[in-house]
Amino acid sequence: MNDPRAGTPATPADLVDVPKLVTAYYTIHPHPAYPEQRVAFGTSGHRGSAFTATFNEDHILATSQAICDYRAAHGITGPLFLGADTHALSEPARVSALEVFAANDVTVLADTRGGYTPTPAVSRAILAHPGSDGVVVTPSHNPPPDGGFKYNPPDGGPAGTEITGWIQDRANALLVARLSGVRRTSRPMAEKYDFLDEYVAQLPTVVDMDAIRGISVGADPLGGASVAYWAEIASRYGLDLTVVNQLVDPTFRFMTLDWDGKIRMDCSSPFAMASLIARQGEFAIATGNDTDADRHGIVTADSGLMNPNHYLAVAIDYLFTHRPAWPPAAAVGKTLVSSALIDRVTAGLGRRLFEVPVGFKWFVPGLLVGDVAFGGEESAGASFLRRDGSPWTTDKDGIILALLASEMTAITSRSPSQRYRELTVRYGDPAYARIDAPATREQKAALARLDHLDATELAGEKITATLTTAPGNQAPIGGLKVVSESGWFAARPSGTEDVYKLYAESFRGPEHLAQIQNEAKMIIANAI
Repeated sequence: MNDPRAGTPATPADLVDVPKLVTAYYTIHPHPAYPEQRVAFGTSGHRGSAFTATFNEDHILATSQAICDYRAAHGITGPLFLGADTHALSEPARVSALEVFAANDVTVLADTRGGYTPTPAVSRAILAHPGSDGVVVTPSHNPPPDGGFKYNPPDGGPAGTEITGWIQDRANALLVARLSGVRRTSRPMAEKYDFLDEYVAQLPTVVDMDAIRGISVGADPLGGASVAYWAEIASRYGLDLTVVNQLVDPTFRFMTLDWDGKIRMDCSSPFAMASLIARQGEFAIATGNDTDADRHGIVTADSGLMNPNHYLAVAIDYLFTHRPAWPPAAAVGKTLVSSALIDRVTAGLGRRLFEVPVGFKWFVPGLLVGDVAFGGEESAGASFLRRDGSPWTTDKDGIILALLASEMTAITSRSPSQRYRELTVRYGDPAYARIDAPATREQKAALARLDHLDATELAGEKITATLTTAPGNQAPIGGLKVVSESGWFAARPSGTEDVYKLYAESFRGPEHLAQIQNEAKMIIANAI
C-alpha cells in the first residue's frame, strides 16, 4: 500500500541528520557475529546504513583491503579508478578506501575536478585502460541514510559472484580479526583522471548527438553524480537541454517522497519523479537518473513517465534498425523478469534473444566482444554498443539511454511512448507488475532450491515451460519462472526481507494478470 504522502515534497522531518550519520560511520562498529552486520555483496555491491551498523568505516576498511588482496592474488597491477556519488556517506567512505589503497601501493585515479563520478564513467575508464579496475562508492537510488560500495574488475562491469564472494569472505575475516591485516595510511594520495571529459567527448560514438540538437530536453540528475555531466553535454554539443535541478544536497530535500513515504532517488518511480512529470509539457523529452547515473527514467510530453519495460522494448526496436554497423549475429540481452514484449520485438527483428538471471553482470562478456549488442534490466538499467559495434560500457549507463530517447524522437518524429503504442498494435499490449509476498527464511530457501512443479495450468492456460535456470546461459535463477501462452510469472526470494518478489505479466489484460498473480501465490505455497 502506498504512503498517503507519496509523490509530495519532502518536509524537514523527512531529512536525514547528516552530522549524526557521518559520526555514526566512524563511531559505530559492526559485530561480525551478527549476520546482518557483516559485509554482504548483492547484485550491486555492499549496501547499508551507518545507523544500523551495516555501512561503517570498519566495513569499508575491510572491504578495501580485501580488494587489494584480491588484486594481488589475481595479478591485477593496473590503476584503480575511484568514483563516488552524492550520498552523505560516499565521501567519508571514499577517503577511507583511499587510505587503504594507498597503503597497499595501489595506483588510484580520482576525478580531476574533485567532483562526483557516475558508474558508467568508471566503466568507460576501465575499458579504456586494459588491466585496470575500479570502485564506485554508491548505494544507487537508495535513501539518503544509506551507503554503498561496489567493485568493477578489469572487464569494466559489475563483479561476478566468484569475485564478490572472494572479497566478501576476506572482508568478513578481517572484521572478525578486528581489522588486523588492514594496511592504512593517514596521508593518502591519488592521481588525477578527467572522467567527465573522457566520457562526454566520446558520446558521439554511441549516440547521434547531431540529431538531438533539434529536440528540447529537460534533464534531472535527482541530485546525483551526473549533474556536471548534463551541463557539459548541453554546452559542448549545443543542445536545447535544461538541467532542471542543479542542486546537490546530501539530504536530498528537493525530492518528492517515494511510494513508501521515504526519500529515494528512483528515476523509474512516478512518485520520486513527480516534480519532473509535472513539467512534462515543457520539453519534448525529459529524463531522470539515479545518483550514480546507471539507471534512466524517460518522461514524454504525450504520456508522462514511461514504464521501464516499455522503454526497453522501444529502444531495442529502434537500435537494431538504426545501427547498420552492429554485428548481424549480435543478440538482444534481457533479464528473465523483463517484459515478454521484448521477446516478441526481438523475434520480429530476426535477432537472437539472450535471456539471463537478474544482474547486469551476465551481459558483460557479450558486450565486451559484441555477441550482445544491447543488455537491459527491468529495473531501468541498460547499455549498448557504440555505433560502430565496439563496446561502450560493460556496466549500466543511464545517460546514454536518456540521450537515446531524444535521438529516437528526432530521427523518427515520434516520441518513445508513441512508438511503444505502435509496437503494442503489432505485438500485443502487456500488463506487468511486481509485488512482494511474505515468506519465512525457510520458505525463501526452499524457493531458491525448487527444481520442479506439479502444476500444469496457469490462469486457464497450459504451462509451456517451468524454468529454474536461464535459457540464455543456463545459470541458476535462484527461484523459478513459469510460462504459458499469453502470460508468465517469476518468483525470487529477497536477500534482505522476509518476502519473495513475484513478477508477472499477461497479454490478456489486468484481470488476467491478477489471476496469474493469485494462482502463482498458490502454486508457490504448495511447492515450498
